[in-house]
Amino acid sequence: MIFALEYYIIHRVDMKILALNCGSSSVKYQLYDWSKKLVICKGLLERIGGSGGAVCHETEHGEKKRLEKDIPDHGSAIKLILGLLTDPEFGPLKSLKEISAVGHRVVHGGERFHSSVLVDDSVLEAIKSVQDLAPLHNPPNISGIEAAKAALPGVPNVAVFDTAFHQTMPPSAYLYAVPYEWYKMYGVRRYGFHGTSHLYVSKRAAVFLGKKPAELNAITIHIGNGVSAAAIKNGVSVDTTMGITPLDGAIMGTRCGNLDPGIILFMIEKEGFYIKEIDKILNNKSGLLGITGKYNDRRDIEKAASQGDERCRLAIEMEAYRLKKFIGSYLAAIGRTDAVVFTAGAGELDTGLRARILEGLEPLGIKLDKEKNLKAKTGEKESDISADGSKIRVLVIPTNEELVFVEDVVAILEGRYAVHTKFTYSFESADYGK
Repeated sequence: MIFALEYYIIHRVDMKILALNCGSSSVKYQLYDWSKKLVICKGLLERIGGSGGAVCHETEHGEKKRLEKDIPDHGSAIKLILGLLTDPEFGPLKSLKEISAVGHRVVHGGERFHSSVLVDDSVLEAIKSVQDLAPLHNPPNISGIEAAKAALPGVPNVAVFDTAFHQTMPPSAYLYAVPYEWYKMYGVRRYGFHGTSHLYVSKRAAVFLGKKPAELNAITIHIGNGVSAAAIKNGVSVDTTMGITPLDGAIMGTRCGNLDPGIILFMIEKEGFYIKEIDKILNNKSGLLGITGKYNDRRDIEKAASQGDERCRLAIEMEAYRLKKFIGSYLAAIGRTDAVVFTAGAGELDTGLRARILEGLEPLGIKLDKEKNLKAKTGEKESDISADGSKIRVLVIPTNEELVFVEDVVAILEGRYAVHTKFTYSFESADYGK
């Protein structure tokens, strides 16, 4: 491993970095040419471990190749990706030897990992030791690392942690009001997630506003199937909505968000649920799906609400109301606020959701321009959707978590200490993303 790392440092000008984001039944990938600062291909594998698997591969020229293929496990998924990268027809590589390193998203790093790290046996064991804190996420992340190590022997692997960005939170924000021994013995505390996304959009917001990252105070809101908000003060995370697991905080597609813990005890007494049953209900059958009874996709919910479905209308109101409250609490937490930043799938594309979240916040200095908001729905450009005179800017910034992976991988290969603070391209260019 040391020899391989030294080799790639010497040849860093021509580095090609493979970024892998392994979910429980999917893998997103992106191959990045560092010398050209260019994504040379990307793709998504879905329904891993089940029937009806699908692969969508896109070249740097936008050409798409779709395959219908069963993918039994993550090892098979990684092999399939590597085959696509070297495919004679549409693959960008002649040989896998062109891959300089692999960056992996790892959801939970516990308290040990405050930054991205080169993966060795001890790091892999440490990631495994906290997988009970993220049982739906860390196992597939681990599988992806192990599969990449097996398929690309000698190639450096770097773990990039969702939780690392939030390690700057003070104890007053991350501790729970439960017996302190729980924290000391078992690590019971708020960790936060979507860290790479909050990192990326906060740094881009600083560039957009002409500020140094360390000068930025902002509230970043990541709205996908998973949803979280973060309070950014002087460029670092000081609070976030997700907790020891990704269940806490905002209402999500299938996750409950925050709730009275007494509800769990109440329902165990009423229904006799086992722990695994409760876990499945709160993670997979709650949130927007739980409220509507049938939908977790906001597009379906909007359509049904427009046709008179009252539970879908209620779900829309509840989601916006919950996020509105988080904005208010974070305004109090960070004081002077430069911007509210929306990102991720619905955050970038759902103009109605953004409007509902911000409605009524004018007395707090947040004014939305309705026409600008409607135009900022392509999910491709950074946009300012504030009304004239808004004291706090409202921005839409498409996230790029994979680029954060690449930045940190390069930092480590070049011998720098990657703590999400050294950005050589994406966060310094004022034209990037516009």
